[in-house]
Amino acid sequence: MNDPRIDPISPEQRAEPVVVVAYDPAWPASFERVRAVVAAALGDLAVGIEHVGSTAVPGLEAKPIVDVDVVIRRTGDLDDVVRRLAEIGYTHLGDLGIVGREAFRATKELPRHHLYVCASGAPPLQAHLILRDALRDDPALAAQYGRLKRELAERYRDDRDAYAEGKSAFITAVLLRERDGRDKRASRRRRG
Repeated sequence: MNDPRIDPISPEQRAEPVVVVAYDPAWPASFERVRAVVAAALGDLAVGIEHVGSTAVPGLEAKPIVDVDVVIRRTGDLDDVVRRLAEIGYTHLGDLGIVGREAFRATKELPRHHLYVCASGAPPLQAHLILRDALRDDPALAAQYGRLKRELAERYRDDRDAYAEGKSAFITAVLLRERDGRDKRASRRRRG
């Protein structure tokens, strides 16, 4: 993914080594700064703006880049969202191969972040929220994920794609565990 037209980070940022740092208590404030600007630009087009990814999990090591999911009512609103975000400096990059999640290259005036737009209920949004909440709710799981991320950052310091791929089995396992747990709880409620 070296084509800057389809990469959510700039070519300069892509050239930087993968670095995982200790949790920074300033990350929620960075998210709030981004949230406020995006919310003002989108108005009622945004039904929610979520802090997702590792920087949204207190105590978890992360790359120092805040992940933000903007939730819209329906995909039919996307053209208006793209236009309004462009007015404040964002570049729409398309779905980058993940259907249901539109990526934007962030403006440099705000804290470093990745911005995605998803329709309410979209599978990529649900996956981000489920993973975030599972990590927030289970400190041992978060610690395990933190160890994996540090190991991958050391091993793949100069290969962002390999770093991301190295996390995928862990993430998939968490999502499946959470789905199975929800299914079992729903089944018990139906029988109860």
